[in-house]
This record gives sequence, structure tokens and C-alpha cells, in this order.
Amino acid sequence: MNALSSRGWSAVDAIVVATLLMWPLAASAQLKVMISGGFSGPYEKLLPEFERTTGIKVTTGSGSSQGKGPQTIDAQLARGVPVDVVILSRNGLTELIAAHRIAAGTDVDLARTPLGVAVRAGAAKPDVSTVEAFKQVLLNANAVAVPSSTSGIFLTKEVFPRLGIADRINVKITPRGTGATAMVAAGEADIAVMPVSEIVHARGVDLAGVIAEEIQLNQVFAAAVVAGSKEAEAGKRLIAFLASERASGTIKSSGMEPIAKRQPD
Repeated sequence: MNALSSRGWSAVDAIVVATLLMWPLAASAQLKVMISGGFSGPYEKLLPEFERTTGIKVTTGSGSSQGKGPQTIDAQLARGVPVDVVILSRNGLTELIAAHRIAAGTDVDLARTPLGVAVRAGAAKPDVSTVEAFKQVLLNANAVAVPSSTSGIFLTKEVFPRLGIADRINVKITPRGTGATAMVAAGEADIAVMPVSEIVHARGVDLAGVIAEEIQLNQVFAAAVVAGSKEAEAGKRLIAFLASERASGTIKSSGMEPIAKRQPD
């Protein structure tokens, strides 16, 4: 579908939002969401409208989609952190489904975003559009920052070895994407390679470009209700809103492509 303009809604959009408003209002609902960095840009912009139109209050925590350490979403769920809805990479969500942490049939793909290269704001933007150009940028960098989650795993385990430079570049792995962009902004790394959606709204950095399709990971971000949630219906309402046509314009402006199947409830 075409993106909505800022001046009006489509017929489908109106139907979806009207449906949300017609559902029984759970004024006492207190929804707890845990989200990784990739979809946080559009989520933060859309959340106020969801709370205003539904009366549902949302508390948001954060965690990595994949990887090791206590701050991954999986690790936080495992130690009993209360969560109703998770929003993370499809790769990470697949692991949660396999671990029986997700309510069956509630997962929805929301958007995808490619991997791009961040440079310090105002710095020259190198060409990263071909495999060889990207390889040379990596080799010329004093330090390359990558997140420890899905994109970083893909880069360090697949792309860098495939390019034959895994042992020739100084890779700095950060727990979150925000850490990677912060390193570039502070001059601690020359570039960061990570999802475009995490670059475009980060402070102190610019998007240099998207890497070549041959070595690209068009990363999908998805949402689901956590198994055992006492606010499952409120969680489904949030996911329906994020997957609605009303959200698509905000998603696109955040460096992502909406991909959810939008069907009337």
C-alpha cells in the first residue's frame, strides 16, 4: 500500500484504528514491553498515540535480540523479568518461540531494515555500495563498531570471514546498537555497521550508505505476546496497532519497510 501522508488516513487505516477504539477499554491495563534497538525508532514515535487512543499505559524496557550476557531479551525472560510483549529481530524471536516463551500464534512481522554504515556527523561519507568498496572501508578504519546482537553475529561470523579480513580489522563489539553509534560519535571508532533504522535516529552520526546486497542482511523485526502474560489482549492490541496502515508512514520515515499483513480484525 502507499504510505499515508501526514494530512490524512486511508480507509483501511480508519477501519483498523476504529476497531482498536471499539474493543473493550481496559483502563487498568499496564502493558510491559521489552524491545531491541532495531524497531525502537518508530515504536517511540507511535507509542503516545496508542496510549492516547486506547487508554492502555505502557512501560518499556530494552534488551538485545540475540547474543550472550544478562541483557539479552531471552536472558531477562529466563530470570523472570515481567514482560507482556517483546519486539525484536525475527532471528531472536524464533529462538524465543523454540524455547516456549511466546504465546502461540501471536507473532507478527512488522518491518525490515538493511545494514548500513554510520560515520561521525559531518565526516566524509565513504562509498560502501559495492563489496570491494565496503571491504576497503573496513580495512582503512582504525576501529569498526558492531552490535553484539543479530547484525553483529551475522557480520562477525559470516561477512568478515567471507571477505577474508576477520583477522585484519579491529572490531569493537558493543552490547547494543546505541553503544556502536556512541563510539563513532565520540571518535572511538571510525565507522559502525548495523541496521539502518538504528543509525538514522542516533545522535552524532550520519548514514554513509547501505552495504551491497551480496553481503546484506535485510533484518526483519517482529512482535509477539509472551507466554503467560496476564495482559495478552492489551498486547495483541499494541501489536495490531504497530502492524496497521496507520503506523506505516512512521515506520518508513525511520529507515524501515513495513511488511506486516494488514487484515481487518
